[in-house]
Amino acid sequence: MYSDIITEQKKKYGKKLAILGHHYQSDEIIRHTDLKGDSLELARQIEKLEAQYIVFCGVHFMAESAAIVRRDDQKVYIPDASAGCVMANMAPAWLVDNVLTRILEETGRKIIPLAYVNTPAAVKTVCGKHGGSVCTSANAEKMLSWALEQGDAVLFLPDRNLALNTADKLGIPAEKRMILDIRGKGLQFDVQATKDKQLLIWPGLCAIHQRFKLAQIEQFRADYPGCRIVVHPECPPELVRAADGSGSTSYLIKYVDEAPAGTTIVIGTETNLVNRLKNIYPAKNIIPLGISVCSNMAKITEENLANLLVNLEATPYEDVSDAIRKPAKIALERMLEVCS
Repeated sequence: MYSDIITEQKKKYGKKLAILGHHYQSDEIIRHTDLKGDSLELARQIEKLEAQYIVFCGVHFMAESAAIVRRDDQKVYIPDASAGCVMANMAPAWLVDNVLTRILEETGRKIIPLAYVNTPAAVKTVCGKHGGSVCTSANAEKMLSWALEQGDAVLFLPDRNLALNTADKLGIPAEKRMILDIRGKGLQFDVQATKDKQLLIWPGLCAIHQRFKLAQIEQFRADYPGCRIVVHPECPPELVRAADGSGSTSYLIKYVDEAPAGTTIVIGTETNLVNRLKNIYPAKNIIPLGISVCSNMAKITEENLANLLVNLEATPYEDVSDAIRKPAKIALERMLEVCS
């Protein structure tokens, strides 16, 4: 029923409509998308799209990011605006600004904020104003290298696991890193202790990837000798070190695609993507490291997608004020320029 409505509305709008879907969406949504990908892939496509109406099937910060980089003649919608992100909520803009301002004023050092794209638009604004940028799991290594060249140190937020794993790849010594204590409105940590650090790390995390445990990897090694294990870099560092590879959703997809038939591949990321890969590559034994479904991604359903499309022109679209949009766009454009 809802599938038929979606198909009918897509025919009605034709090229004026584009439906974008993140890899963690369910198959019932992905089958209706015109483009699917990770955050970076989709962000790169927004302005190039002919469509005037862009429906983003993902969580809210993704629709916000699309609204920041859209053209003036485009409107961005999300089927359920309550589809949030636990990790993004761990770094409210006011607290990021408090912490960054305190370090800047008390040390006199040039601190470059680098926000994972999994953050609210207002956080991207803070980054834009302070000479910083954003990154995705696909380009975190390149963007952290860039940020380190721009100042005395980098404030990486909000995912501590991605920060630590990226620091490992870049060879940043442990003694040059510091995980900040952001309690008490950011007033509790010792600012002077940051003065010899290269990397200041926000203590957030992704609940989906934090669920995976090292014992699961050890068990799969025992149960499936010779298996290959790949995980997302939002997983804890001990898992990344124990895996055969780690990378973004695009990396994981490519890894499976290039593996020989018959290979057993255990994947540590959101379950919808793992199950999709299992269906696409039946000649390979694809196994989830564990069941971990994003409940916020699951808020996007065929029903609310169909309802949105039927009422598209009467539905409020996602937008941000110019005060937020302009500096946030600068931060996003810096990323797109560095990664072009």
